[in-house]
This record gives sequence, structure tokens and C-alpha cells, in this order.
Amino acid sequence: MKSIIEIDDYLKELEAENRFSGVILLSRGDEKLLLNSYGYADRSWKIRNNVNTRFNTASMTKLFTAAAVFQLIDRGLLSLDTKIFEFLDLKKSAISPHVNIYHLLTHTSGIADDSEEEDGEDYEDLWKSKPNYSVQETADFLPQFIYKKRNFEPGEKSRYCNCSFILLGLIIEKITGLSYHEYVKKNIFAALGMGNTDFLRLDGAHDNMAVGYYPVSSGDPENVTWRTNIYSFPPVGSPESGAYTTADDLHLFLKKVQNGDLFSKELTEEFLSPQVHYKDGDDNTWKYGYVFEYMIDNRGNIVSYRKGGINRGVCAMMIYYPGNDINFIMLSNLENAAWEPVKRIDKMILAGSV
Repeated sequence: MKSIIEIDDYLKELEAENRFSGVILLSRGDEKLLLNSYGYADRSWKIRNNVNTRFNTASMTKLFTAAAVFQLIDRGLLSLDTKIFEFLDLKKSAISPHVNIYHLLTHTSGIADDSEEEDGEDYEDLWKSKPNYSVQETADFLPQFIYKKRNFEPGEKSRYCNCSFILLGLIIEKITGLSYHEYVKKNIFAALGMGNTDFLRLDGAHDNMAVGYYPVSSGDPENVTWRTNIYSFPPVGSPESGAYTTADDLHLFLKKVQNGDLFSKELTEEFLSPQVHYKDGDDNTWKYGYVFEYMIDNRGNIVSYRKGGINRGVCAMMIYYPGNDINFIMLSNLENAAWEPVKRIDKMILAGSV
């Protein structure tokens, strides 16, 4: 197909200009239209990415946390209406006692984030006065946000919140008696056959793991120094960020969820449904679901749903187009590198040229 060749050539051009490094997977149904890798997994040793390279997914990790919560709902151990104070001792915090599971999943809780990125705060600044290696367990995140003044009362409006998923992770731990990592590894990754997905430590030695990079420029575009992101966030992933996976494993996860392999039919439909409005586009409306973000046209049809992620040195996106059963996955170990190609390829798919 001409458009597939065009996309591959375009990504190779970006790679040659040091503007993209990563993996793309485009599929229609079970047919892979394009699966290819670009750039270096390790720039020091000039080790190239391959289609099985594991990338840090940043906020895409929330997919697995939301799935774990829905499993517990399916087992009758939680409900969307369950107030988090029933499980967590937050009485001395600034968090409203009315916050429930639904609020946390749909970014309508109003709780403060540890880094209010919508207000221009930089997540990296958290680690200027606090060593990032001191935050490794889910509970270690709590002092960073629970005493901050809440942004609004639960349910009043929506505002993207990373730390709401920290609270969800703690609830998973409280109910199951397992650590967040243990539960998700057993009940999501292993249960679905996601053999290349894990919570890899930045200070560990791992096979086929992409190192995250960001450029430091002296002002001369020909003289760019690359730095790794090992001091930019905690050394191991959490309920809101940092799991490592491959494009194939993400594709498998989505298909398994859509096929009802994780929850009941009723909960599967709920998990994949839009919930709260958060912005308007030129010809569409955007809504948060329980983890996905939905583009809805002016007739009320779901055009696509997606989950992305970005941290220093990494970015990722998965977009599903129900009208033509296309899944588009892009993982990168360069900060911001995925956004330009994602916009271009998304436009091509919506125009029907893929």
C-alpha cells in the first residue's frame, strides 16, 4: 500500500535528522500493515531499536491500573461509587471524603497533582530537593500531593490528574494484599500473555530495553549533547507511569480487552465508553473515559479513542479507530519525538488513506 510506504519513508527521514527513535505498529484487525523500528535503543553503544525493544510508556501505564481496578469491580470487591476513604486513611489530607473510584478514573476528583503540569510546573523539579530513588513504593508518592489544596470539589469538572492513579494503586494493594507491581504482573501481564511487559528498573540491567534520551543544545543545531533520563523520575514504574512494553504487547492488550478477556461483557462495554467532557475541537468533542480519551464527532459517533504518555526522554501513543478497526501504536525513547508523526499519521487515517 502506497500510504504505508510513505509513512515508513517519512519516519526514516525523521530518524536521519535525529527527530525520531522508536517503533510503529499499524494494524487493521489482526493484519499488521506496518511494524518497524527506527533509531537507537542505546546511543552510547550504537545499539539499534528493534520491533521487540521495550519502551517506557509513561502515562500509558494507567491502562493497566484501570484494568486492574475493573477486575476488582468485576469480582465485587469494589464499585465505581466506592469512596476511597473506605480503604485509605486520608482523614488528615486535603482530599475530599466524597472522592470515589469513578472520580479517580475519569479525572474528576479535584485532588491536587504532585506536579501541576497544566499550571506549568515541571515534574523534574520534584527531584531537585528529593532523591528520585527515595520514591519506589506506591505509598512513597503520598507526601508529594495529599496535603496540597484540592483544585475543585469531586465531580465539579475535569482536570487530568496523575496522582489519582497512585490512590487507585494503593486501593489495589489494600484489597489484594499484594504490591501493585505483583498484582499487575500476575493478573494483567501474565494473564494476557504480555511476555515483554514489566516494571523495569532504571538502575537495573535488562535485555532489549530502550534508554530514554533528551537533547541538550548549545544553540548550535549541529552540536547536540544527549542526556539520559535516569534522574528525571523514580527508578521504577508506578500505578500512574513507567511500565515498559512493546508495540506487540500493547496491541495484544487492546485486543484482549476488546474481546472481553479481562472483564464481563457489561464491564467491558463500560470500560470502553466515554464519560465526561473535557474540551471541544473544531468539528468534534473530546471526553475522558475510565482511562482512554475519546474523539466524538458532531453526530455522537466515536471517531477514535487513545491513550498517550510523556516523560522526560520518552513518549508513547496508542489510538484505536473503531470505524475501520485500525490500531495505531507509536513508542519512542526521545521526548516529544512521537507527536509530529502521530498528528500526521492520525490525519491520514482519518482521511481514509491508510
